[in-house]
Amino acid sequence: MEDLPEEIKPRVMSLLSLKEAARTSTVATNWRSLWTCYPNLCFDGSSNVEESTDEDDDSHSGTGLDKFSIIKYSLKTKSRDHLGRWIRFATGSKAKAIDVDLWAKRERVRQATQVYNFPLEALRAQEGPFIRSLSLKYVSMKPHSEMMCGFTKLRRLLLHSVRIVGDLPGLLNGCWALEDQELIKCYGVADLNVPCRLDKLRRLVISQTPVHMVGFHVTGLTQFEFNGDEIPIALHGCSKLEKATIDLGDASVKQKSNRALCYAFTEIPGISAVRVLNLHAYMDHQRLWASQVLPLATLCN
Repeated sequence: MEDLPEEIKPRVMSLLSLKEAARTSTVATNWRSLWTCYPNLCFDGSSNVEESTDEDDDSHSGTGLDKFSIIKYSLKTKSRDHLGRWIRFATGSKAKAIDVDLWAKRERVRQATQVYNFPLEALRAQEGPFIRSLSLKYVSMKPHSEMMCGFTKLRRLLLHSVRIVGDLPGLLNGCWALEDQELIKCYGVADLNVPCRLDKLRRLVISQTPVHMVGFHVTGLTQFEFNGDEIPIALHGCSKLEKATIDLGDASVKQKSNRALCYAFTEIPGISAVRVLNLHAYMDHQRLWASQVLPLATLCN
């Protein structure tokens, strides 16, 4: 490997497992600088984090990391300390994008007795905020308002099957640059009410997350997706909405109601001006003659 051309070494490094890449940088002297300067460190489920030694991540003291990801990795108990060191390395290198997916093959986060707690506090660098994209799956997190200073440059926040213990709205108050947000199959948040204006937010997805209400100030929102029960949803200042998807399937079955369409137009301010509305709901089947059709406003009263 020492004789490989310099231009293909980054490609070879990206194909190695976490353990192999760490050992290569330790053994091959002229690969060490490549390892510490390589902008993207992305490892999939075939990586063996638990077999890494303490010296492995000490060799990676480079700065300027663009992306760090560990995806589809089923975390074992003895791997937690090693994973924590890798995340500290990524945050210490000021990674702009961090993607952690601790997918468990046989259990869900809600059912898991031990879920890895992602260290959000590590994203607060003394030199200033650096994170641009954060994607977390099958972990837990403890957000609070004191962390908001570390997220002022965050543009993309994707949370999937995350156990949230803390103040997520308080954290979002500091995400002034946020453009894309997903909250899918998460739990632990009662009210998702964010008083701060998120004028740059363009896409908002809230799916299968049991919250009691949703409130955002989003003047630039163009795409909104919601899957859940009929709850109060306030999209303040939303005048540029182009596409909305509302899925009330399970809620409609439980309530046996034909008010799904009325709910979308009357209970979600700003959605009436949307260009494309996709509404998914179970409705009672009734034959309706043309002479019986009433204006929408009348039906919703």
